Amino acid sequence: MNPLRFGYGTNGLADLRLDDALALLAGLGYDGVGLTLDHMHLDPLAADLAGRTRRVARRLAGLGLGVAVETGARYVLDPRRKHGPSMLDPDPEARARRVDLLLRAVRVAADLGATAVHCFSGIVPPTDPGPAPAWERLAASLSPVLDAAGSAGVPLAVEPEPGHLLATLADFHHLRHLLGDPPALGLTLDIGHCQCLEPLPPADCVRAAAPWLRHVQIEDMRRGVHDHLPFGEGEIDFPPVLAALAATGYRGLTVVELPRHSHAGPHHAATSLPFLRRATARIPAAVPEGSTP
Repeated sequence: MNPLRFGYGTNGLADLRLDDALALLAGLGYDGVGLTLDHMHLDPLAADLAGRTRRVARRLAGLGLGVAVETGARYVLDPRRKHGPSMLDPDPEARARRVDLLLRAVRVAADLGATAVHCFSGIVPPTDPGPAPAWERLAASLSPVLDAAGSAGVPLAVEPEPGHLLATLADFHHLRHLLGDPPALGLTLDIGHCQCLEPLPPADCVRAAAPWLRHVQIEDMRRGVHDHLPFGEGEIDFPPVLAALAATGYRGLTVVELPRHSHAGPHHAATSLPFLRRATARIPAAVPEGSTP
């Protein structure tokens, strides 16, 4: 089995300076970080992005941390609309702002040597008569980003997000076929989202997603409730999930995703890694020798 590499998302450490957050995670023993580009953490819209990115790259290297670039900042583009504008916005200029953010993220990821760039579709606008126009906008918006990601050698990992146009693994495959299955298009799999709404159990979701898996987010969750929970507060049985993930040969980061727990971010960062290591140590019990995960 491939050894798993655990990270923690900076969107769960929003009250810390980026340098302090990176030092904290390295000191706790994490392998990497899910870096959400936001106003407090490597602001993608502020001046001298390239220079600031070089400094972060040096810091990551000095601490021995890997990195994946995430683009789920709530208000980085619009101070009034959470995650707005999206790639589904009816206004072409608004969509272009989201595309520009993703192109910036690809450049940052390339300069950092990141494992992937994460993104999501957005919510279908209420003015749309149905999902078809939103799918068309999503495919058209992603095309230049995929071109840039392919040129940079960084996979673009789209996340199925509950409540969004692209909410499930089936939706990811719909997008993949719409775009003609481009090599740069990959998948972000959020283990909690699998528990929340996928028809398959989370471990089966991992196996089904394996060929396209480029980034993983992990937390606890309950069926039918989209609420990211600290480990042990939801319903997920983690050893089978981690066993399935290790068996796929996945080499990216598995990033703890607790964006609503920044008020206690250092505490949750300190407790999450031991939980995941204990769950990993139970993998032999979860996958009997000679069985196929």
